[in-house]
Amino acid sequence: MKKFIYIILAIALTLGSLSGCGTAAQPADSSPETDSISIVATVFPAYDWTENILGDNPAGAEVTLLAGNGTDLHSYQPTAEDIMKISTCDLFIYVGGESDKWVDDALKNAVNEDMTVISMMEVLADALKEEELIEGMQEEKDSDEAADEPEYDEHVWLSLRNAAACVKSFSQAVQEIDKPNAAIYKANAEAYISQLEELNERYEQAVDAGSRKVILFGDRFPFRYMVEDYGLDYYAAFAGCSAETEASFETITFLSRKVDALKLPVVLTIEGGDPRIAETIVKNTRTHNQQILTMDSLQTTTAADIEGGATYLKSMENNLIVLKEALR
Repeated sequence: MKKFIYIILAIALTLGSLSGCGTAAQPADSSPETDSISIVATVFPAYDWTENILGDNPAGAEVTLLAGNGTDLHSYQPTAEDIMKISTCDLFIYVGGESDKWVDDALKNAVNEDMTVISMMEVLADALKEEELIEGMQEEKDSDEAADEPEYDEHVWLSLRNAAACVKSFSQAVQEIDKPNAAIYKANAEAYISQLEELNERYEQAVDAGSRKVILFGDRFPFRYMVEDYGLDYYAAFAGCSAETEASFETITFLSRKVDALKLPVVLTIEGGDPRIAETIVKNTRTHNQQILTMDSLQTTTAADIEGGATYLKSMENNLIVLKEALR
């Protein structure tokens, strides 16, 4: 952790000690605001699941999405304001992978000693998948092959089954924090999990009805958990957490030949990515007529998107539409 992060942590904690949980410091001549439940989530899926658990929000809980400006998990670094919100909140939810190494330092001097902390990857420990380098995939230039510990894929929310497990865990935490409204949160969670299960069934039906069981990404591939759920195979230019943006001639050639050999109708990309790799793959196929379609990995959802009605379920429903095209 850079020295700068420690400095802003110290500043944030000093400010945080002057305020109630999740509220800004009050002027000396004003009456303090009544403390409410404060929940902080680092990624959009966790934020949206929590909002669904709260429902009509009987306790007036404040829910904060830290990465609300569209910065993805792998690039995010907390601001002083972010650290202050974490330090004083009642419930902090984060992913728990390599990209969250900053969390330990942010929690060391938390003001709220009663804070509940949930790591999504700890909740899903039995379902975690290691990052893998498959045939044709470009290896990172600075990859550390001698790493002592496995690096797990952090994109756990792209499994509807994982989502249901996380919602159950989050709901239990919220029920414990706000016991008078526990029955409401439990019922909300159960209703939302039913929606997740219904969508999961639709995914299963779409995969069963598809004429192929393989997809190909001319991009990074954060959908490992999704394809594992439904028994799909995949090819991609880069692994899900890769920082690479330029595909080699060998990678392009391999993927183009796979499109031809498997007669794939679609080359996929992820939201916010550069379509040029997918375009080059298509240009190097025999027919040059494949569609380039985008699946949403829910890594760059912004506060403006949320204001516009973006939800986890809507994004996953849109992904199902695209997946059907890729498997037809």
